[in-house]
Amino acid sequence: MIGVTKAYSGFSVDDLDAARGFYGDVLGLTVEETGPAGMRMLNLTLPGGARVFVYPKENHTPATFTILNFEVDDIDRAVDELAGRGVTFARYPGFEADEKGVVRSSGGGEGPAIAWFTDPAGNVVALLSTG
Repeated sequence: MIGVTKAYSGFSVDDLDAARGFYGDVLGLTVEETGPAGMRMLNLTLPGGARVFVYPKENHTPATFTILNFEVDDIDRAVDELAGRGVTFARYPGFEADEKGVVRSSGGGEGPAIAWFTDPAGNVVALLSTG
């Protein structure tokens, strides 16, 4: 039964209006508000058609892990574009980042280049290079 249903992920935020602006205006995703007054929530449509449910939580605690990963062909271009829209890229201990905040493999095929940032609620989001 579950194998033939659609599934989607979700996460909480502390300010639904800020999340709508960030995911819609800054990241350029399609954002729909649903639910009656007092039960508002957002549905984000991701590239490729996947959906993510975003709900307000009064005692929200930001996720300590990456909640969304966006694959991009050109990570430098994507980082520059988002930085131009006010996004600040995070740096984490143990990961050597360049001046843009991109962590690149050391040439040993250890994985894609990655750059992390947070949404207004403090949840971690990442860009991953596919090229």
